[in-house]
Amino acid sequence: MLVTADIGNTNIVLAIFDGERFVTSFRVYTDAKKTSDEYFVIFNALFREGGVRPDMVDRAIISSVVPNLTRSVEKNLRRLFNIDPIVVTHDVESGLRRETIPSELGSDILCNLAYAHYRKPERAVMVLDFGTALTLSAVDSDGSVFGCSIAPGLVTAVNALFGNTAQLPQVELKIPSKAMGRDSQESIRAGIMFGYAGLADSIIMRTEKEIGKDLYVIATGGLSQTISPLIGRIDEIDGIHTLRGLELISRLNS
Repeated sequence: MLVTADIGNTNIVLAIFDGERFVTSFRVYTDAKKTSDEYFVIFNALFREGGVRPDMVDRAIISSVVPNLTRSVEKNLRRLFNIDPIVVTHDVESGLRRETIPSELGSDILCNLAYAHYRKPERAVMVLDFGTALTLSAVDSDGSVFGCSIAPGLVTAVNALFGNTAQLPQVELKIPSKAMGRDSQESIRAGIMFGYAGLADSIIMRTEKEIGKDLYVIATGGLSQTISPLIGRIDEIDGIHTLRGLELISRLNS
């Protein structure tokens, strides 16, 4: 079995794959102040409760956008399962044309594009990842990476409003009934949900104009299910797309 670890700015997502089949996942709050031993206790408890014994795991792979935690997670997976995890960098085999990968492209986006190209090798594909940041990245049918657009994530934008504006409340994000709200919560929902839907549609259309091709669009991330009805161009929703990318890269580098 394979353990994947996706270290993001908000959460560390640990997942188990049996071959290519997704089994289960665990989510841990990202806290750079936690010691390696504290993370070991948490990881060990989660795997035990999930029925994952050390002898069941023979591979591990890590994607990280939090460099200070990469070594800690790597150390703990080695300690738990007595295996050396692959750490995703631009040098791993991903199925993408390595010379086209931008030098600052995050490993999570690399995983997204690798699996997008694997899923639809005959198409130009864009992945919308609704996480702490909203990333919109695209790959051509030959594995060439077009690049990426980055905006604050939906929850990040709401938290910025809540934290910096005294009279605005914290808001649950869901599809609003109208574009013009009559109270603060509805007004924020309308601005965020319709605004981000428009942002996504605009970047999809602009990218298609730039590359001269229609895009196949995949949405992933925590709020992809919530906002997708407002974005007419989404072809597929896969909440674990990034984890599937990690599984793919593990196979390609085994």
